[in-house]
Amino acid sequence: MGWNGSYCSLRRYDRQVSAAPFSAVPESEEAKAISTLVSAFTDDPVERWLWPETQAYLTHFPKFVAAFGGQAFRHETVWMLGEFSAVALWLAPGCEPDGEAIVNALSDGVSPEKHQDAFAVLEQMDQSHPEYPHWYLPWLGVDRAMQGRGRGGDLLKRCLAIVDESHLPTYLETPNPRTIPLYERQGFQIIDVAQAGACPPITLMLRAAQ
Repeated sequence: MGWNGSYCSLRRYDRQVSAAPFSAVPESEEAKAISTLVSAFTDDPVERWLWPETQAYLTHFPKFVAAFGGQAFRHETVWMLGEFSAVALWLAPGCEPDGEAIVNALSDGVSPEKHQDAFAVLEQMDQSHPEYPHWYLPWLGVDRAMQGRGRGGDLLKRCLAIVDESHLPTYLETPNPRTIPLYERQGFQIIDVAQAGACPPITLMLRAAQ
């Protein structure tokens, strides 16, 4: 296929991606949204280091997701594409993760020999988290069956169009190096890396106010 054919195919593909409905997720649908994130992070290096056994992952990771991003449902800052094909949980300025629930999720579900490294990384993340007003993106994921179709980038763009109305910085941590280019294309820059012992690295990224 020549360049002209490739370009036409890409244009058709772009229209299909952008045609995916974008909507807010009500609190009543929290379980469905978290289920999408569980599917999305199935092969994530950090999450599967924490919970390598499938049953342990399916049992404890949903609690971990809720601990970091559950407040987004209460503040109506959860958005999705299609019928939960991609989901993003945003915490508005002044809204924070549930620190106690995060500690409990790790303490109860992660093997004791991994606690030291896991909590060391968590401490690094806490120290690097911005203290000034900002939007925080604890979770963005695409259902495993829908990955590779541009849904993650599309959802991120649509969410940023909303949060940028506040003209504040946006911040995230990504446990998967493969997602770094996706965020960089939208203006996020690497500001630090959290890593300790055997735990895979987590990349911390900040995007200036728009």
